[in-house]
Amino acid sequence: MTAMEWTNATWREGVPAGTGRALTLRQGDRVRVIDVEGGQVGDVFAFATDDLAEYLSASHTRTATSRLFPRVGESFVTNQRRPILGFVEDTSPGIHDMLIAACDVERYRGLGVEGHPSCADNLCKALEVLGLSVSEVPQPVNIFMNIPVTDDGALSWLPAASRPGDAVVFQALMDCVLVVSACPMDVNAINGHRPTQLAIETASGPS
Repeated sequence: MTAMEWTNATWREGVPAGTGRALTLRQGDRVRVIDVEGGQVGDVFAFATDDLAEYLSASHTRTATSRLFPRVGESFVTNQRRPILGFVEDTSPGIHDMLIAACDVERYRGLGVEGHPSCADNLCKALEVLGLSVSEVPQPVNIFMNIPVTDDGALSWLPAASRPGDAVVFQALMDCVLVVSACPMDVNAINGHRPTQLAIETASGPS
């Protein structure tokens, strides 16, 4: 499916800045996550529909691909080492992250901010809408997040390089629940100190 064919997407929803959305996918469905205004990080989580204790695992994916982030054509795998999402398309500069944990209350408290929205809370709230819950917050796939690693292992927190309309496309490789959080971080530079919205489109797989 090319970018042009997404005009026939079966469903589209905005993800306002600092919030999250959850959706259920059947095997074969495709989901497109769009950086509407550019420079916005999205935390992506995925769980097996029949057992939310099985989830997309960044560490298991790095083991499977021998890379910090999969290439288009490769897959993300679960903590049971089963493929859960295929990485189908990427119109962004291709800078993403699978090292950084989801922001949470303690992260912001450590930065001197109380009561700040977070991707961890967004995950839980989005799942609640579907009547679901999880006992732990997995490390997300941080699309568009720009965290370069130096030769001596140091990390930098740089603004996302994605442009308005840039998008990534995933394909469900099993029935799963996908959650997307438009990261609310405004204390460091990853969202340019100004979080903005994302959008989600889905297209059904073969029936």
